[in-house]
Amino acid sequence: MGEPYYITTAISYPNGKPHIGHAYEAIAADVIARHRKAEGFDVRFQTGTDEHGLKMAQKARDLGVTPAALAAEMSQHFIDMCDGLDVDYDVFMRTTEPRHHAATQELWRRMEANGDLYLDRYEGWYSVRDEAYYDESELVEGEGGIKLSPQGTPVEWTVEESWFFRLSRYQDKLLELYAADDFIRPDSRRNEIQRFVEGGLRDLSVSRTSFDWGVKVPGSENHVMYVWVDALTNYLTGLGFPDETGDYARYWPADLHLIGKDIVRFHTVYWPAFLMSAGLPVPRQVFGHGFLLNRGQKESKSVGNVTDPIALAETFGVDTVRYFFLREVAFGQDGSWSPEAIVTRANAELANSFGNLAQRTLSMIFKNMGGELKSGLEETTADALLAGAVAEGIAGLRAAFTDLDFSNGLESWMRAVFACNQYVDEQAPWNLRKTDPARMEAVLTVLFRAVRQLALAVRPVVPTAIDKLLDQMGQPAARDYAALETAGWFDDLVASGFRVAQPVGVFPRLELPEAVDG
Repeated sequence: MGEPYYITTAISYPNGKPHIGHAYEAIAADVIARHRKAEGFDVRFQTGTDEHGLKMAQKARDLGVTPAALAAEMSQHFIDMCDGLDVDYDVFMRTTEPRHHAATQELWRRMEANGDLYLDRYEGWYSVRDEAYYDESELVEGEGGIKLSPQGTPVEWTVEESWFFRLSRYQDKLLELYAADDFIRPDSRRNEIQRFVEGGLRDLSVSRTSFDWGVKVPGSENHVMYVWVDALTNYLTGLGFPDETGDYARYWPADLHLIGKDIVRFHTVYWPAFLMSAGLPVPRQVFGHGFLLNRGQKESKSVGNVTDPIALAETFGVDTVRYFFLREVAFGQDGSWSPEAIVTRANAELANSFGNLAQRTLSMIFKNMGGELKSGLEETTADALLAGAVAEGIAGLRAAFTDLDFSNGLESWMRAVFACNQYVDEQAPWNLRKTDPARMEAVLTVLFRAVRQLALAVRPVVPTAIDKLLDQMGQPAARDYAALETAGWFDDLVASGFRVAQPVGVFPRLELPEAVDG
């Protein structure tokens, strides 16, 4: 068993169906998890839904259903999204589960035992949509002079009895955490959070009495916990906390919390402070990715440009959508998508470049060699140079993916694909068939090996298509990066009597659809 690696997404708030942002984060996390597995890590990947809070209670009331019924119905949409996008999580954590209530109450007791919780009265501005409290100084003015949160959401003046967490006590410890390593990435997020904390921290209201849809405060049953105390604890619950043996002992602290940039404060200020208070290790890294914009515009119900990610995958193909999201956007920055951009990128790189390379290679082996592979063919300098270019491209992908730099990793992989296509053009095996059949066989063998290496490298991004391709190439089920280094794999394949059959393309060319259903 390899070294443990624990990655989580943020847990989605299921008061509406999944949108493109949920899909983007889930796909990115899945690619990270698959990449780490391919590198030999023992990966634990968790996602889920954050089902408590005033927003859910209000939505359920509006619909005339119980919050529990609404949570169950809506969470299923997020499970279906993961299934539909090949997101291969280990744990789907729902905060309504009894084990989560037990874990969150234990975290509360530990914070209380440390002297960090006290009862007082809360008066201040609260955004129901953000489930967040804001200081007067943070508010912005909207149309007609109404007060809005920094995210542009409505706020209301709230007065009620509340438990408070002594966040002010943790200012220096948090600043030490930020200074010591790359706890917050990318740098732009770290700088923003550092400035926020340097400006001074006030104690945080961490309970509500005005509604009861949440985790009960131990010893104060008329209080439910602030939704962020509840939500953030999911990362522990899924490992079996408060049992600190087993999965918790193996995987905590988390290696990576992958979240949207709009919730970085909760994960990098409140969460580490809660953990420090409870005497638990803090996560190793929080990465705040950017937004995926629809033709440069943020998707919103009011604008009417919300895209159903499953409809998108049905239109273009799951692997195509996965590849596009990671290739098109510099990870950590905002990016934009459109149907035209997906079709252009997918056709240029997946269909015309790699897909065509694989198809041509297998097709020529099938037609010109009867599908039979041969060992011991004489190789030239051009063959060795190509093998070097492919190895370099794959090494670039692996290094970049380890650093969460997906677009540059795929750029490196594409350079290797282009080198293969240039080699095909220069060697012209269709001409060699008549002039030098032995050399043609050597060229096609070199290409077969290169296609196999490139396929294994990119498999975390486009797993379904690559598995179909590797099946056609007679590859065994072990398809992690160790397979790239397996000595004698080609000779073993030849010795097995495997023959290449008439190939079936795995990356078809796309046409621009008339419309993508929202």
